[in-house]
Amino acid sequence: MLKNQKGFHLLPLLIVIVLAGLGFVGWRVFQNKNQGSPENNITAQYKNPSEEAAIKAGQQLTNNQCQGKGVPYKLSESPMKPEDFIIVIPYGLMVGGHVTPIDHQYFSPADYKSKPDTYEVRAMADSTLVEIGSRARPFGQEYRLVFTISCTFLYYYDLVTSLTPDIKKIYDEANSNTGSRKPINIKLKAGQVIGRIGGQTLDFAVWDTTKPLSGFVVPEHYSYEAWKLYTADPLDYYTDDLKKFILSRYVRTVEPISGKIDYDVDGRLIGNWFREGTNGYEGDRSRGHEGYWSSHLAFAPNLYDPDWFEISIGDYVTQKSGEGSQFVTPNNSPQPKDVSVETGLVKYDLRQFSYMADGKFWDQNSIAKNITISPNQENFGCAAVQMLEARKIKFEAFKNMSCDGVSGFTNTAKIYTR
Repeated sequence: MLKNQKGFHLLPLLIVIVLAGLGFVGWRVFQNKNQGSPENNITAQYKNPSEEAAIKAGQQLTNNQCQGKGVPYKLSESPMKPEDFIIVIPYGLMVGGHVTPIDHQYFSPADYKSKPDTYEVRAMADSTLVEIGSRARPFGQEYRLVFTISCTFLYYYDLVTSLTPDIKKIYDEANSNTGSRKPINIKLKAGQVIGRIGGQTLDFAVWDTTKPLSGFVVPEHYSYEAWKLYTADPLDYYTDDLKKFILSRYVRTVEPISGKIDYDVDGRLIGNWFREGTNGYEGDRSRGHEGYWSSHLAFAPNLYDPDWFEISIGDYVTQKSGEGSQFVTPNNSPQPKDVSVETGLVKYDLRQFSYMADGKFWDQNSIAKNITISPNQENFGCAAVQMLEARKIKFEAFKNMSCDGVSGFTNTAKIYTR
């Protein structure tokens, strides 16, 4: 278990690890069974973001249940009532099985100990609910929802713990025939209650297929979860009133304040890496759908204090089998953006870390500003990495060793590519 002593991540983020991390697995299973994983033509569209290509990308992401294009109007309603959540966690968190920067924000609940279905979840605009994925949980079902305003402007939620009776009825009817699945197309009004949540965060993101992200060197690696390529800054899609309110719950102060997920620089260490032969983000399938992240690796800025970089390792197990682990290095150097083939072997001592806000310990679930990283004193190991080519690295983690005792790689080192 992660602890709150020695700066270990606190209970709220542990809940994010357990629920949001596994939530991805559940959706991937659902999506592959009912829809088919996104094909590489979305990647082709990503590379050529014409209007036609953007519309086609949206059609594929919505199972052809979208209409129109552009941003005819903006999101006007908060997905949760003001009293029901505390902060908005930005894009880019790396925690547990979320080894690469996370492609959604989190609305952090007022009470992590609340029961499922405690808080209302609402539509953010007049929109169409076109996709409902579900997964089993100890408390019952849990839902992932995709909404369209046009074929190029979408938003989504995940970890919703129940649906309203009318929506649940439509969902059940659409899935009543085991041989096929009926399309879902539910018209909603801004502010309409669509379900409830409790005891965990609400996942949320905006997708704009006309503005693919530029910081993924090899977009093909993300075809299994192609929506990542279109993750957009929600602030650009809020009405002025909603933007003002949501900003009051933001805790990141560095631009872009909504967070960032795409840090790749060709020929540099910074960004996402995938173990050679594991199909990019799709991951190592040797254990089925469990632990796909074990073949992921990232060197990316921290979501709150991006002057500090994290080393996020999918198969470095510190507390629980199957979890990824995240570290900083005490001197925060050399920066991954500066590491190239010419740099040669680089060694990083691995430390867990705490957050400070205005010089005081921050609990990660209260309004705070000026958040900074504070590395712990205990050393967990050493990470050795060397860029072999512009898009190939050798990597090895040495547990419970100082880098002073590491002279080079062993025969257990792995190759990662992008």
